[in-house]
Amino acid sequence: MTQLQAGAATDVGRVRQINEDRFLADELLFAVADGVGGHQAGEVASQTSVETLLRAFTEGEHTTEGLVAAVEAANSAVWHLAQGSREKRGMGTTLTALALVQEDGEEQLALTNVGDSRAYMLQQGELIQLTEDHSLVEELVRDGKLTPAEALTHPQKSIITRALGMEPVIQVDSWEITPYQGDRILLCSDGLTNELSDERIASTLRQIADPQEAAHDLVRQARASGGSDNITVVVVDVVDDGGRSGKASAALAGSKTSTKAAGAPTVATAQPDLEQTGSRLAAPPAPAPPQARRPSLAPPPAPVKAKRMTWRVVIFLVAVLAVLGSAIWAVAWYARGAYFVGIDSEQVAIFRGRPGGLLWFDPTLVERKQQPTGAELLPAQRVQLDAGHEVSSKAAADRYVNNLRQELELRRATTTTSPTSTTTTTRP
Repeated sequence: MTQLQAGAATDVGRVRQINEDRFLADELLFAVADGVGGHQAGEVASQTSVETLLRAFTEGEHTTEGLVAAVEAANSAVWHLAQGSREKRGMGTTLTALALVQEDGEEQLALTNVGDSRAYMLQQGELIQLTEDHSLVEELVRDGKLTPAEALTHPQKSIITRALGMEPVIQVDSWEITPYQGDRILLCSDGLTNELSDERIASTLRQIADPQEAAHDLVRQARASGGSDNITVVVVDVVDDGGRSGKASAALAGSKTSTKAAGAPTVATAQPDLEQTGSRLAAPPAPAPPQARRPSLAPPPAPVKAKRMTWRVVIFLVAVLAVLGSAIWAVAWYARGAYFVGIDSEQVAIFRGRPGGLLWFDPTLVERKQQPTGAELLPAQRVQLDAGHEVSSKAAADRYVNNLRQELELRRATTTTSPTSTTTTTRP
């Protein structure tokens, strides 16, 4: 029977005021969620996603399809919550989840991912990234339009292309991994991977055996390296695989014996150096055959000779980047090129942007007005300002507020002034 041991840690970082990350470390279910959206809606989205994920997976089938269905239920919960509140509209969250499931009578680790929170596996001392980021920059890297080094410093690296709560139906990536004793799975938000390299993460996971201590140390290092975002880490160890490693080793040894009996030459196998100081992971079992070890991952393709960059390719890349930049500029101009009058803390206020925001561009508060207050508005005016009255410029917004103030003063004058009548009596 497969047994797992986990540790988790999170930190707000050194720049952000609110921790919008959430994690889940249940007995059989683990997850990391990184919320996005202004007005503290990001933390609402991430909290809603992990709570719904746990409830849906607990009540549903413990299979890979069951985990995918639980992620879809979390997406639906965040979506409906965002649609029901103006302050939460546009909020979303990443979600990377790992669960121990049953597939065809065998225990497997099911992995799902939406967004740019990542999952890694440390196996035989080697760190492998299991998930693919759903982000604009990573898609450009996969298409060959950016190098991994350029992606690290790209100004748009924080833009994600897929997240829970953005659409009523979401596409969920999923994998199945056969768990072997000694395997270590890492789930993390981008607050870790933006600060620490894969080599540094791998070194820490190799050196610290306890998963809770490993999670705390990774968070500590990311904070010390800058801590520009919330940092969340979940480390899951396979401490027992029910004898699966022994069976795989026996099968591998049997195949070698058969090869020797047939007269094939013997090839010595190099063993990894396990004599390391400090707290070290126990030596992993002998590797299983590749096809049994990772049935869900395709073997790497044969190397292809790289083609030389031609001027046509350069022109095409420049044109694509120009179109992409123009589109982003157009969205930014439309989202930030207007003003509206609304209500903030029961005061009439002027905002820059569009009511409710557009994509990742949230409106910003420009000025609060002392008069009139929200309580002094007529019902029709209050409804209009709750929705946001759009104007073309700051001057137009000031004129609109002045008109509201003059109407209020006129109503006050009309209320306080009562008509007087004079009666004249004429003596005969």
